[in-house]
Amino acid sequence: MIPTLNAAARLPPLLAQLAAAGVGEVILADGGSTDGTASLPGPRVIAAPRGRGTQLRAGTEAARHPWLLVLHADTRLGPGWEAAVEAAMTQPGRAHHFAFALDDPSPEARRLERAVAWRCRALALPYGDQGLLIHAALLRALGGYAPIPLMEDVDLVRRLGRRRLAALPAKAITSAERWRREGWRRRSARNLILLALWFAGTPPRLLARLYG
Repeated sequence: MIPTLNAAARLPPLLAQLAAAGVGEVILADGGSTDGTASLPGPRVIAAPRGRGTQLRAGTEAARHPWLLVLHADTRLGPGWEAAVEAAMTQPGRAHHFAFALDDPSPEARRLERAVAWRCRALALPYGDQGLLIHAALLRALGGYAPIPLMEDVDLVRRLGRRRLAALPAKAITSAERWRREGWRRRSARNLILLALWFAGTPPRLLARLYG
């Protein structure tokens, strides 16, 4: 399942990758795209009010398969992901995330990847751009995705807790476009500030406006 908003230009490679792997049901939880995203061939499209949490809640409620693999539109999966997912599906009581990677050869990208790896090990806090494989029954037991515009990923993994989270031995490769455009330090600092504001109790709607 993929939350989408005007992702027609960057989504086809991920759809092709999932199709080649024989993924039976691909859902786009679309927040009102105007660029043809909802007309891309192959996936099932679920319309939802804009906001990642709202879209993901609608998509998961409509899903028919017992396992859900949640990915971002600008993500590609690295070598070995199919075997890693298949092995993880023997553990329905745990949710699984990929290792974070960026499609950029720069030293800044490698430093950020190491920082995210530390965050996942030390804080058990993967983000949505690392993907999430979760059994529908476990997601329902947790109350599903919160219908909030931002931090829906942090909210969910905090409810999961460390004992029900596991890392997959494969990468989710994310576009580094925003870091290149906004600056590596500036973008990373803003993400940290938003996370701190979330834990301080700032309303998600305000965080979404700050995120841009």
